[in-house]
Amino acid sequence: MKVYPFIIPKPPNKRLIVEVDRGKAFFDKLHQHEEIQLSHIIQGRGKLFVVDSVHQFQEGDTFAIGSKSAHLFQSSDALNDSHMVSVFFTKNSFGDGFFEIPELKRIHPFFDMASRSFRLETNKSSVGEMMSKLPHSNNFAKFLSFLKILKKICASKIEPLTDFVLDRTLSNNEGRRLQTVFDYVTKNFQNEIRLVEAASLVHMTPNAFCRFFKQRTNKTFFQFLIELRIEHARQLLIDRNDLNIAQISRKSGFNSITNFNRKFKESTGLTPSKYYQKMSRELPVF
Repeated sequence: MKVYPFIIPKPPNKRLIVEVDRGKAFFDKLHQHEEIQLSHIIQGRGKLFVVDSVHQFQEGDTFAIGSKSAHLFQSSDALNDSHMVSVFFTKNSFGDGFFEIPELKRIHPFFDMASRSFRLETNKSSVGEMMSKLPHSNNFAKFLSFLKILKKICASKIEPLTDFVLDRTLSNNEGRRLQTVFDYVTKNFQNEIRLVEAASLVHMTPNAFCRFFKQRTNKTFFQFLIELRIEHARQLLIDRNDLNIAQISRKSGFNSITNFNRKFKESTGLTPSKYYQKMSRELPVF
């Protein structure tokens, strides 16, 4: 099976594909597929890469990944298990024009919402409960629940994950190059990473690599690297460990705490210490 593009296995006579991922980690290769992916995290924590952006995911989150949007769920190494229920479908899964009929007017907005990918912000519990039941339902019940899920999502507040929509499928070669770079960066972001090193991984000159990366992710390589480092720092702050700000800065790949504070505030609107205080008030104590 090719990773780029990734082919969603379709059982005979099924239009709606429901999959359960459970194990030490989710599928850890950058991939894209024609189908929209609607995923609910039952257990797990980590980072979600979607086209040009990096986000955290955790238990209770529900995401929609747009058609052809390159993405991967990178599970945290600290977790014992990860568990996710996903639904795969296209606008034509049930025939041309099915989702345009007047009776489904309330879910018409969903496909515009999904084009940018999104995280569900409200109605998370009810949508999550319906998603969790899908694997145990018969085909007819799955179909009805699926429509109810889309209706509930369209009445909810969402957080778009990207403004960049790639209108074509990545070639195998493009996908392999991005996968190589993503693998290298996610394993080495805590250390100094030079542009020439990243470019050499995919046998390109620095200038050619910069153009290649920007055209396919809508951001520069170093913008992506800084975003990844900031998301890692946010997770360390959320975990409320005994690390101080200077230690978190170093563990996130910043050699200068001044630069770390500045980049963190640019990204989140808060300094690391203010962010820690805010999360300490909002997160439950176990």
